[in-house]
Amino acid sequence: MSLNAVRPWRNIYRRKSRQIMVGNVPVGGDAPISVQTMTNTLTPDIKATVAQVQAAAEAGADIVRISVPDQDSSAALKDIVRESPVPIVADIHFHYKRGIEAAEAGAACLRINPGNIGDESRVKEVIKAARDHNCSIRIGVNAGSLEKHLLEKYGEPCPEAMVESGLDHIKILQDNDFHEFKISCKASDVFLAAAAYQALADATDAPIHLGITEAGGLVSGTIKSAIGLGNLLWMGIGDTIRVSLSADPVEEVKVGYEILKSLGLRHRGVNIISCPSCARQGFDVIKTVEALELRLEHIKTPMSLSIIGCVVNGPGEALMTDVGFTGGGAGAGMVYLAGKQSHKMSNDQMIDHIVEQVEKKAAELDAEQAAAAEAAE
Repeated sequence: MSLNAVRPWRNIYRRKSRQIMVGNVPVGGDAPISVQTMTNTLTPDIKATVAQVQAAAEAGADIVRISVPDQDSSAALKDIVRESPVPIVADIHFHYKRGIEAAEAGAACLRINPGNIGDESRVKEVIKAARDHNCSIRIGVNAGSLEKHLLEKYGEPCPEAMVESGLDHIKILQDNDFHEFKISCKASDVFLAAAAYQALADATDAPIHLGITEAGGLVSGTIKSAIGLGNLLWMGIGDTIRVSLSADPVEEVKVGYEILKSLGLRHRGVNIISCPSCARQGFDVIKTVEALELRLEHIKTPMSLSIIGCVVNGPGEALMTDVGFTGGGAGAGMVYLAGKQSHKMSNDQMIDHIVEQVEKKAAELDAEQAAAAEAAE
């Protein structure tokens, strides 16, 4: 019996949306919530951009967005797409011809902003290019670049203006018999973004791309994104996410997964459960966790690891994890495997030993999954 069946208060009931394809990645419907990021290299620097895309993909990114501000970027996009291990979204602003060029270059999706892409005739040309080259489209509404007539109507960026902008653009796509689209309505203000997304979720069945735009640096942006995206995801809203940080794109991917993992919506890699440490700790918890996070980055298999400094909560936490270590006395602690006490280990050998145990457990889980998949065929 699954944990959710036993504890229904853990369930999140996702909003029902249409499913589209971004390259080979399904978005919406019953597909897993995908994680995106965006490169910050100069797009014409093909080598640097491809390296950043590959690093993001290695960290778990399902989709990567690349800015296409000029013709040099359009020209480079074809080579980048060819070398990318994941679908590429072309980020288009101001120049609708860049959207056409990006579709021709093999982009899997075109991100266009209703507030700055131009009039309806230009949007229609982008739609035609997307259809001709099997691209999806993301309608990217942003509080900072709403259409002039909506700002005049509402007086300021507000949820109503953002949703109206998105729905107006949806109508253009639908009037042109184009339905392979998703939509976002981002703002840097958490309250504004959340209210707009809730209204948008009620107004359309299109897949929704979540984001708190310009969220800030690694720490502040992570907190803001966790609050904004976490609440929306908890309500069942969101089919794909991007955490916007003034940081390495790989960090955006890591934070995105941590948000999804905390809600039980996506699982990847080792979930480390650790205490904040105190005077009772039997070893240096903080340095140990820092070392393990680095040493275990290569593990992709979903599994859990508890690192607890003392016996107050250590044994209880270890009962619910695949591998655990609880601090004791005399320079040693207890190793737990599958929730049960297994053996003692000295603190000075503990990190290497835990890495070994996690790798062994990951291999076992991978083998079990492979056997189950083979039996199902």
